Amino acid sequence: MKGRRLLLGITGGIAAYKIATLIRILKKEGAEVRCIMTPASCDFISPLVVATLSENPVGIEFWDKKSGQWTNHVEYGLWAELFVVAPLTATSMSKMAQGSCDNLVLATFLSMKCPVLAAPAMDLDMYAHPATKRNLDQLRSDGVTIIPAESGALASGLEGEGRMAEPETIARHIRHYFSRFGRLVGRKVLLTAGPTFEAIDPVRFIGNHSSGKMGYALAEAFLNEGAEVVLVSGPTKLTLAHPELTIVHVQSALEMLSAVQTFWPKADFGIFAAAVADYRPVEVAQQKIKKSNDELELKLIKNPDILAWAGENKNNKILVGFALETNNAIENAKAKLQRKNLDLIVLNTLEHEGAGFAHDTNRISIIERDNKITNFELKSKSETASDIVEHLIAFLK
Repeated sequence: MKGRRLLLGITGGIAAYKIATLIRILKKEGAEVRCIMTPASCDFISPLVVATLSENPVGIEFWDKKSGQWTNHVEYGLWAELFVVAPLTATSMSKMAQGSCDNLVLATFLSMKCPVLAAPAMDLDMYAHPATKRNLDQLRSDGVTIIPAESGALASGLEGEGRMAEPETIARHIRHYFSRFGRLVGRKVLLTAGPTFEAIDPVRFIGNHSSGKMGYALAEAFLNEGAEVVLVSGPTKLTLAHPELTIVHVQSALEMLSAVQTFWPKADFGIFAAAVADYRPVEVAQQKIKKSNDELELKLIKNPDILAWAGENKNNKILVGFALETNNAIENAKAKLQRKNLDLIVLNTLEHEGAGFAHDTNRISIIERDNKITNFELKSKSETASDIVEHLIAFLK
């Protein structure tokens, strides 16, 4: 969202306090943020806080008595690339649906030249009321994109649907809007993520500690740049939804290979971040193995090398692999890069604190075929994913 012009309209609901977090997220991602507020919203979040975080003056009234200047709502409408109203209360929703204009936020809405997103927030009975549903339908028909309210604890003490979407969710919708202008629009990406589970019997398996967090973060980073993504995911607890995302859920290495063989011919890039089990049992017991002996012998057979297969069938595609090493990291990663016919390899090592399985952070190095190495600091996996995508885009140039 670097350089994108975002206008936030804040109305008078308790959820307004969350807008501070939303502004921080947007600013951190490089967006230029301006804010306008209804007078009622000032009871829930201080205009000083909003102005400080956004690094811009806040518009509240049509007429600023102190400066003697008129607040130009038309100028806001011309400046913004995207107008986000959050929280959208029942009162403001009704006025927007009817075209009323008794405050700066509503006047700006009626002057907007750009798309509008709105995140409703109210008590569950209000959100479920037929009048609210009619107003939401009217706004949708007027071209407003509604970010659905979520279920959870409400200010009334009740529990249910009506809670404003979390700032991270609103930010994801904003990214989705701008992704249509991304640098990878029209490109198809095949991603693998998570572990594979190789069955021993109906209840036991051979697996590893991969959480899939890095692969899912990469999927989101590519989607933010407008790419069409197929994510072949081993077993994880993670979820991700996007109109340009196809998720293929698999369990075993053989299932992952089958999915890769299906989608690789149609892809422009392959990013293989999955931690695929190297071996699987030769035979899978049809019934649960009983604990009858002190020892249990399993005969294992090597799994197919999915990354090597993709390297053998590149056909001028860009292929990126991952290497998780515990010793001789650079040497082992370089050997894997050459052996599997990769263009880039992303290296991380368990020798670095905060890197590897299950962590929310990662510290990587990217190695290219000419042995060029780019090192990155310890960052969140989301930031690391953005670094990888940026590096890939630069590599393509």
